[in-house]
Amino acid sequence: MTGEALRSEQLRKVYTTRGSPPVEALAGVSMEVRRGERVALLGRNGAGKTTFLRIASTLLRPTSGTIEVFGHDVARTPERVRPYIAVVPQEGKPFFHLTPREQVYTYLLARGLSRETAKSRTEEALGRMGLADFADRLAITLSGGQRQRTMVATVIATEAPLLFLDEPTIGMDPFARRAVWDTFRTLTTRGSTILLTTHYLDEAEALSHRLYIIEGGRVLQSGTAEQLKRSVGGTLKVALAGAAGMTESFESFGSVIDDGEHLSVIVSPERLSELMELALRAKVSVTVGPVTLEEAFLRVVGRSINED
Repeated sequence: MTGEALRSEQLRKVYTTRGSPPVEALAGVSMEVRRGERVALLGRNGAGKTTFLRIASTLLRPTSGTIEVFGHDVARTPERVRPYIAVVPQEGKPFFHLTPREQVYTYLLARGLSRETAKSRTEEALGRMGLADFADRLAITLSGGQRQRTMVATVIATEAPLLFLDEPTIGMDPFARRAVWDTFRTLTTRGSTILLTTHYLDEAEALSHRLYIIEGGRVLQSGTAEQLKRSVGGTLKVALAGAAGMTESFESFGSVIDDGEHLSVIVSPERLSELMELALRAKVSVTVGPVTLEEAFLRVVGRSINED
């Protein structure tokens, strides 16, 4: 293998339908993923995250631009790329007539692993995903979260050099999500590289070495979670209940967000006491906490990640 795990240059994808105007899903996306990294594509539904992963995993051809996986051009030589990758598609489902154990084991055999290796990796992956008690039940009888864990188990068992994970923890309970996170961390220590899409801010922050914020098919900002949070302009978030419409009174302290019910002000620690005094005089209740990735996303995109 040569080159970075993944590199794209001005990647574009335009969907055309007869009788309808073209839709630009990707508008010149350039990014790189270094070997051994966990990188998150963070964005709202429809931002272009899934389209990028489908192109990177050879499932869709770009309109223009280039994308390489370990030095191989994805569009020109997809057959050279596929042995290096494994994919959890968004809301993918295991074969309904197979059990989780059969699903993982069969997939590994299809990828060319020996029976002995496939068996040991199957058992390890099922254990990591908490599926041991359900390993011999038909997939059609499993809950949505259990099916999603089966899909993740199938892919992590490959230990492929580059894993594409499209909303991998959707439908999972909090405990299952954290087990998945721990497994992803272990895989990168073993040499795998992970590119995942998510609209869960806590997932992006907990997992990624770096992240890219995507909106409207464009990369708006990239960096570590801490770098993005520092870019907001302060380290504290002050929530002012019942202060809607009072933006002018607090805007000198930093960025102000008015959601119609209360204000949120991003402020530095040095000015916190001054802001608290003003809030006290205005008879406004105050809650103080650290700046989160949500504030960074709002600053960059202008809308909440869950806003349609």
